[in-house]
Amino acid sequence: MKSAYIDKLIVLIAFTLFSVPFASLRAGEFNRVLSIGDPLPSWTDLEGVDGAKHSTADFSESKVLVIAFTCNSCPYAVDIEERLIKLDGRYAPSEVQVVAINVNTGEADSLEAMKERAAAKGFAFEYLFDPTQKIARDFGATRTPEFFVFNDDRKLVYQGSLDDSPDGTSVGNQYVISAVQALLDAGDIQVTETVPIGCNIRYERTRRSRSTE
Repeated sequence: MKSAYIDKLIVLIAFTLFSVPFASLRAGEFNRVLSIGDPLPSWTDLEGVDGAKHSTADFSESKVLVIAFTCNSCPYAVDIEERLIKLDGRYAPSEVQVVAINVNTGEADSLEAMKERAAAKGFAFEYLFDPTQKIARDFGATRTPEFFVFNDDRKLVYQGSLDDSPDGTSVGNQYVISAVQALLDAGDIQVTETVPIGCNIRYERTRRSRSTE
């Protein structure tokens, strides 16, 4: 009886291990899709608030690429707007390119609403819209705001929160800026991943189609 129990336990463990998706085995500490060192997920023809369509190749010249998943309607996203503007203005485009992406599809987060917000706040960085939400899924993004920093080879070096103060009132650690500056200074990045804090991205549910005979 004991031998049969052990055999069943071994089968159960093996089934559990091999039933876990490969992506989950290699994902980051707080991200189910990307881990540090992974390449930049690519996209094509995402429309921006400037009226143009943008692809990954448009941002290939800068030494560092910062991707921020954000939106208009989340209070946490609104709270980081001024800090995001300062981050973008801190570096020359040849050094650091900041790209904000919104995938929420509610009225407050529509492309027209994004254009109004960008104009009112004076966003100088690209603010792109993906109503298909594919790009956020490719990044494994779950929150607004959520940040991803890529080096010159477009490999992921940091993912998570902008800093350690969601509302910006008591910032102690500037995670994104520290990662960016370390890349520019050819130094070591001390913190490579943190928990993203913000509103849940409002992913649309995908319904399974029923096969008809």
